[in-house]
Amino acid sequence: MEQPTLTGRLLVATPMLSEPEFRRSVVFVIDDDDTEGTLGVIVNRPSELLVDDVLGDWSGYATDPAVMFAGGPVGTGSGLALGMPGTDDAPLGWRPLSNLDEDATVPRLGLIDLDTPPEILGGALGRFRVFAGYTGWSEGQLDAEIEEGAWYVLPALAEDVFSPTPDSLWSRVLRRQGGDLALVSTFPDDPTLN
Repeated sequence: MEQPTLTGRLLVATPMLSEPEFRRSVVFVIDDDDTEGTLGVIVNRPSELLVDDVLGDWSGYATDPAVMFAGGPVGTGSGLALGMPGTDDAPLGWRPLSNLDEDATVPRLGLIDLDTPPEILGGALGRFRVFAGYTGWSEGQLDAEIEEGAWYVLPALAEDVFSPTPDSLWSRVLRRQGGDLALVSTFPDDPTLN
């Protein structure tokens, strides 16, 4: 039986995941393919670098906080942008995520071609965020990490990707799940201080 795609879902780090790059991270999965692997961006790691300092022409369209986000440890010298059109039309320079399940909760979220002139695309966007770097797993690697208990796979909301308060996103996403995961959301950042 074919596994459902993770595209459009969140990977939320469990408390056991202590690697500095992924500790308490919330990853939005951009693409999950059986043969190519999985690609995503960490959506709760804002940097202090303003979008204006890197992509000045795009800065007026960035969703608050209008900073670059550390999308992951791979390809940190390149930028990747996500956006949602402000209308039902698909604007030039915006590409919807492919490979989404029919029950995905982010059907209007897509990739932005940063080579498109912002004056053409920017005004058509309702939300826009830029990430430096991304996360990536080869075929089968992420499945093994999920089985080991490193990640919770949860539904994503557009508000997760474009949160105005990304620093508290890990707790908020877990809390809204209810049950045991709501309890995990209260897990202390440093258990030795408990």
